[in-house]
Amino acid sequence: MTIPNENLTPDATKEWVVLVDPNDKELGLMEKMEAHEKGALHRAFSLFLFNSKGEWLLQQRAHSKYHSPGLWTNACCSHPRQGETPAQAATRRLNEEMGMYCQPKPVFHFQYRSQFSNSLIEHELDHVLIGYSDAIPKPNPDEVADYRYVSLSDLEFEMKHYPTHFTVWFRICFQEVKDQLSSIKHSA
Repeated sequence: MTIPNENLTPDATKEWVVLVDPNDKELGLMEKMEAHEKGALHRAFSLFLFNSKGEWLLQQRAHSKYHSPGLWTNACCSHPRQGETPAQAATRRLNEEMGMYCQPKPVFHFQYRSQFSNSLIEHELDHVLIGYSDAIPKPNPDEVADYRYVSLSDLEFEMKHYPTHFTVWFRICFQEVKDQLSSIKHSA
């Protein structure tokens, strides 16, 4: 069921995603599973978190996740709620998933569409953010099976030799995140 923005708030017992056009203009809301069944374009975010050593924080998605279970990915990813910016959503979900806090910085966005073996379709306009923290993660087992910090060189090796161990969106935006980090370091 799609709910236009001007209508009443949807049922709070369900999870909803914000439907968007390719320019990120809000079109309404749709229940999360319905959006993934229909492949409706919706807003998402991916937070990449780094410690003071420059290591990448990766999480292994819980094995009970509705898609991409057990795969390694960035520190946190999800969907902003209606009226919530991607940075606000990333701060909220990082706490819910990893028990951590940071002030993320938006760096770019991209659109992708991927169909999974269970027939669900991820069609997202994904806002990518970067954050920094040396806090020790306290992962929520409903969301995260494991976590680890990894150096860029080790991550590049793994991405080259074992790409299917990582989520689709992580593989798509990895190089751009790496390039953005390089430009941030050079401008500092």
